[in-house]
Amino acid sequence: MSTQILLTPYHKNLDLKNRVVMAPMTRSRAANDGNVPTEDLHVPYYVQRASAGLIITEGSQVSKQAVGYVNTAGIYSKEQVEGWKKVTKEVHDKGGKIFIQLWHVGRMSHPDFHNGELPLAPSAINPNAKSYTPEGFKDTVTPKAMSIEEIKQTVEDFKNAAKNAIEAGFDGVEIHSSNGYLFHQFFNGTSNTRTDDYGGTIENRARFFFEVLDAMTKVIPEQKIGARFNPSLNGMFGITMDEDTIPTFEYIIKKLNDYDLAYIHLSEPFTDVSDISYAVKNISKHFRPLYNGTLMINAGFDQESGNKVIEEGNADLVAYGKPFISNPDLVERFANGYDLADWNEETFYTPGKEGYLDYPKYNEEKELA
Repeated sequence: MSTQILLTPYHKNLDLKNRVVMAPMTRSRAANDGNVPTEDLHVPYYVQRASAGLIITEGSQVSKQAVGYVNTAGIYSKEQVEGWKKVTKEVHDKGGKIFIQLWHVGRMSHPDFHNGELPLAPSAINPNAKSYTPEGFKDTVTPKAMSIEEIKQTVEDFKNAAKNAIEAGFDGVEIHSSNGYLFHQFFNGTSNTRTDDYGGTIENRARFFFEVLDAMTKVIPEQKIGARFNPSLNGMFGITMDEDTIPTFEYIIKKLNDYDLAYIHLSEPFTDVSDISYAVKNISKHFRPLYNGTLMINAGFDQESGNKVIEEGNADLVAYGKPFISNPDLVERFANGYDLADWNEETFYTPGKEGYLDYPKYNEEKELA
């Protein structure tokens, strides 16, 4: 191919060598008592992928209360910060840039993670989904509706996690306000039936997110903060759209123009929403005119469609998930027109190196053939 816009540098609050982003992906490799990222697994995994313009790590819980998937690396303890320091140093030594995704799963958690206590959520409504516990996938339960005190504590947890992230050497953070997790639960009318300042109106349902964002800006610059959203998520992670869903996200995205963020990260629909009259089928095209800053898009893009969405002006950066699992040299494969290797879903969340560190780069693949 001639010069691909995906492979050109990007400079707007970010200083990226290309526009190919490694999307955040849960891989469940922190199989230790402290949920600490490790030198033998996490470091080489991210270093292998340092040719990405930007790496966004797996979701990293901001507190013990925030966890909801087994063996995920946190960012609330001293030991976790020290573990992540090794990752960021090695990625930077390879010329890479890396953000950490800050995560609270809310009602998608399970009492197994909380000594039998209920997970927290905006309202006591069971998502009727599955939680990935130490004993495998289990049905979710009816969560505990958060008190005002618990909301305030969670704001502090995100603030502290952002501070820890900078101490750990990250170039920035991404707030995981997507995919049916805690912030998304507040945004959505079918999961938030509160009647206080955090429910009812669109402004109230977005209040918690903006309180967290404002708190984080007190400890790190706005330019080091990104946020991820999935506006047309429906029928997954316990989320069901309603008529207020898209107006809620329009309000949030427009309001984010008042901040000077690193980016917003949007997902195209995960499921077919063509029969839902109030759903948006083309997220990047719909939200691009509403947002003045850097827009990152993901979900289902390949090399051709990734270049196209940027060329058409509907996004600035494209995030790739599964292709980065099986192609640590995804950028080089795009540059040279090489075929992509397939991934093995059976090893997405299993402990150890298999399916994590053993996907070869293209030249290594040829040598093995």
